[in-house]
Amino acid sequence: MPLVPYSPYQPPFYLFNGHLQTIVPSLWRTVPEVRYQRERVETEDGDFLDLDWSRLPGQPPTDALGIVSHGLEGDAGRPYVRGMVRALNQAGLDALAWNYRSCSGEMNRLLRSYHLGDTDDLDFVVRYALGTGRYRRVYLTGFSAGGNVTLKYLGENPARVPQEVQRAAVFSVPTDLKASSHHIARLENRIYLNRFMKTLRAKMRAKAELLPGQVDLTDIDLLQDFPQFDNRFTAPMHGFKSADEYYEHASSGRYLGNIQVPTLLVNAQNDPFLPPSCFPREVAARSPYVYLETPSDGGHVGFGEGSPDGQYYSERRAVEFLTAEVPA
Repeated sequence: MPLVPYSPYQPPFYLFNGHLQTIVPSLWRTVPEVRYQRERVETEDGDFLDLDWSRLPGQPPTDALGIVSHGLEGDAGRPYVRGMVRALNQAGLDALAWNYRSCSGEMNRLLRSYHLGDTDDLDFVVRYALGTGRYRRVYLTGFSAGGNVTLKYLGENPARVPQEVQRAAVFSVPTDLKASSHHIARLENRIYLNRFMKTLRAKMRAKAELLPGQVDLTDIDLLQDFPQFDNRFTAPMHGFKSADEYYEHASSGRYLGNIQVPTLLVNAQNDPFLPPSCFPREVAARSPYVYLETPSDGGHVGFGEGSPDGQYYSERRAVEFLTAEVPA
């Protein structure tokens, strides 16, 4: 019964609500110690993925790798990703932060981009890393959209997951995409939605410039929320009939009960992005593998603990869970 009964996370006194716990780490945190080595790999469909590797110089080779999946419109350079990479390195693991198609600073080649249920690219990254012959243990971590992809990957077809993938830890995950898309559109959350919509529109314009005649930008500025944008672009570009079909297929919540790898899901109760349906207590209560932790504080991809460049609770908790002999 892996419902974690108590979470020790306590925010600093000055981060006294979910919005501050979300915004301050995003805007002011720095993690300067991480140095990436970028590798571009070609995908089978003629596109590419940019992988950012981090290995501690002067350290003996390790057979363990942590793979980090970023959030919507994020990338490997975001502070929360760099913080997790640093924590994995400090725990003696190599780290690989991968950038989704269109998220590495260069637009991908194809009309398709990435979406919140696209597990094929994560599977490709896992198998590419294993193909180096270096790693016998792989741990998955993910934030928000990346957490949803990770959970769906583990649960939609457990037989596909390589046996080297031993554990996972994910944070601030919208396991119910339809409900989350409406929740973030509430008035008090419009600051977040508007920021996402700005970058999503910009990407569609860049895609239209790259692929003339393949992207219809008519009235793009009239699209004001995720369902409208996903109906217009995300769904048809990735083979779905509608946003609702996309949300139904891509939401990780429907796959959680199938997960067969010890997996920690940490969703803060004051996360402004997450409605009640993103706290799958009943599934965790039945599953021997899904550990659900719901601290009262944390915000969305927050979990700060003091100084702007110090380690965050999400990083300590992930390393603790991933490297423990018996997860708890």
